[in-house]
Amino acid sequence: MALQQDQVQSITAQETVVARVLNSTLTSAERQAVFDALAAGELEFVFLAPEQLSRDDTIAALQRAQPSLFVVDEAHCISQWGHDFRTDYLHLEREIAALNHPTVLALTATASPPVRQEMIQQLCLHDPVQVVQGFDRPNLDLSVMRFYDDDAKLPALLAAVAQADLPGIVYAATRQTTGDIAQQLQDAGVRAAAYHAGLSTAERDQMQTQFMGDDLDVVVATTAFGMGIDKSNVRFVFHYDIPGSIDAYYQEIGRAGRDGKPSSVKLFYHPDHLKLQRFLGSSGTIDRETLSQLAQQLQSQCEPVAMDAIEAHTPLSTRKLSTALLCLEAAALVKRLANGRVVAQPVDDLPKQLDQAETAQQRRHAAEQSCLHMMQDYAESSVCRREALLSYFGGPFQGPCDSCDTCRQHGADLASSGDAPSRSESVDEPGPLPLGSTIIHTQFARGQVIRYEDDKVVILFETVGYKTFVTALIADSVRCLAH
Repeated sequence: MALQQDQVQSITAQETVVARVLNSTLTSAERQAVFDALAAGELEFVFLAPEQLSRDDTIAALQRAQPSLFVVDEAHCISQWGHDFRTDYLHLEREIAALNHPTVLALTATASPPVRQEMIQQLCLHDPVQVVQGFDRPNLDLSVMRFYDDDAKLPALLAAVAQADLPGIVYAATRQTTGDIAQQLQDAGVRAAAYHAGLSTAERDQMQTQFMGDDLDVVVATTAFGMGIDKSNVRFVFHYDIPGSIDAYYQEIGRAGRDGKPSSVKLFYHPDHLKLQRFLGSSGTIDRETLSQLAQQLQSQCEPVAMDAIEAHTPLSTRKLSTALLCLEAAALVKRLANGRVVAQPVDDLPKQLDQAETAQQRRHAAEQSCLHMMQDYAESSVCRREALLSYFGGPFQGPCDSCDTCRQHGADLASSGDAPSRSESVDEPGPLPLGSTIIHTQFARGQVIRYEDDKVVILFETVGYKTFVTALIADSVRCLAH
């Protein structure tokens, strides 16, 4: 909602066309005023979240207006959020069809090749034009601080914040951690506050206003903070806990240095803390018995059922219920209608269809874990950080970048030995399989060669996500196809 309001204010300031928001903060009278302006042809743009499109009154008003353009901003959320707590992102193609297929534009600042492919599939785009610009942010200084002692990590973060230019953002994995860090910073005299989804809307809005107005120097936040934050002078983004994917990491560090001035990006990495992300990744898994019970419960309903009615008769949380329904939908056991209601589908073979639901869930979990593995590789890598990040997004870059910790260390080592600097081996000697080429693996089927690092190659498979192999041993297991 912050992003919507920011966009509307920017358009209003231009004094050219009229834009309005349509979200849950509006009263009934305010919603009707938006619908009336839309019917009168007074609005050029309407900003709303996917959840609004499941409302009958919203769809009806938009159908009457016949929009010519359907824009999905921050479209990476289809992949990052759609399978979890914002499942309406996975049903946008229904609304596009209901609006008679206007031109669709999907926009995001950061999306790796598999995320881009999922955006295309979920939005049912046919032969879309893809415009991929450079991902490089050369003003961001990238570094990773590794720890093997839990007691050393927090003092190192506090020291880094004390030495950094302000303002900045610190990301942590849990609400408890954000509060602990914010308190420590406050005790040290820093104007800091903890931000997470457990706060009230008023508290979050106030904190965001303070940060945007430079009345707050450091926000210690979960991933709940950031979307819609377009603050140009953020001088650092520190991650106290490792994110679940490079996609999420690059989105979050992209909030630093938007004014083009030098900014610091640090990851505080402890190998044991990968367990937390693995736990968070598996916490949404739904067991077979629960899927079976939910399927049979819906089969007993003669009419489409609203989500709140389903929630009232299941012990599942809203988040887990959404995940379970996605699994059942993948197995053709249920269907989500345009109004958000759920209707059971005829059962052909329940055990077999439950197998399909479990398989879909397992594949998604394997893909998420492979993304975490790529994040771990980045944290433990000895190659140019910028090269490692950009190769993940399919962007060519020849290290050294001279603005990351590994390149500085490499340069210092060369200076002490008297050798001349050289380009990264992973670029000069890519290996036997061309970068970007498609291969067929004897076990994992089709994949794409993403990058090389030392004696290893990273391949992205359609079924299991990212896998790392010893380059010398992979040739016998794959067949290379044309690009």
